[in-house]
Amino acid sequence: MLLTIDVGNTHTVLGLFDGEDIVEHWRISTDARRTADELAVLLHGLMGMHPLLGVELGDGIDGIAICATVPSVLHELREVTRRYYGDVPAVLVEPGVKTGVPILFDNPKEVGADRIINAVAANELYGGPAIVVDFGTATTFDAVSARGEYVGGVIAPGIEISVEALGVKAAQLRKIEVARPRSVIGKNTVEAMQSGIVYGFAGQVDGVVTRMARELAEDPDDVTVIATGGLAPMVLGESSVIDEHEPWLTLIGLRLVYERNVSRM
Repeated sequence: MLLTIDVGNTHTVLGLFDGEDIVEHWRISTDARRTADELAVLLHGLMGMHPLLGVELGDGIDGIAICATVPSVLHELREVTRRYYGDVPAVLVEPGVKTGVPILFDNPKEVGADRIINAVAANELYGGPAIVVDFGTATTFDAVSARGEYVGGVIAPGIEISVEALGVKAAQLRKIEVARPRSVIGKNTVEAMQSGIVYGFAGQVDGVVTRMARELAEDPDDVTVIATGGLAPMVLGESSVIDEHEPWLTLIGLRLVYERNVSRM
């Protein structure tokens, strides 16, 4: 089985693939202070619950693919693969790794590994032109051309960042649960804030995607818009431009990149 690990700024998502099928997944908090040994114990605990894996660390794992936006965590995961999975082929997404997606960016090294991986999966699953909207710590919009090239994108504050900012900067407001309110016009402060978040972000997605699609393709209707990320379900029902929802897009991209690189190792 292939273990895929997507390390984000707030959460780390792990997926276990049996061939092309994801058979198990976990979401944990990202903690830059965790050491390689602590991460190994955590992995052992999670995978020990799966019936198809052995009780020993590494049993049943044939490959590992990792991408990370937090350099310190990537460093520790590299140590995990070396110390605890030494005989297992591992692909860490970084410069030099074959993705199959040309990067048309002023400085390709500035593009987050997860955004490139999303482009890989979007192009493989849906073809280009496409736009990936990833609802994470930041809300990112990434454009894939009809030729499968990573063209560029947009970065905006994420939903949780916006909620926290309201609670910190506004004296009479507090941090709230991100949930869909009863109506657009809030009848109390909490619902008014929820409405602003849910419908405000839906409007942001529609506006940004519409403008990107005009630049990306002669016919904007040819552009496939894919939503991913943990908070995507909050906006899906309110956005008019999202065509597909693939919650495991980054994990699928990691599987594809692993397959494109493992034969070269």
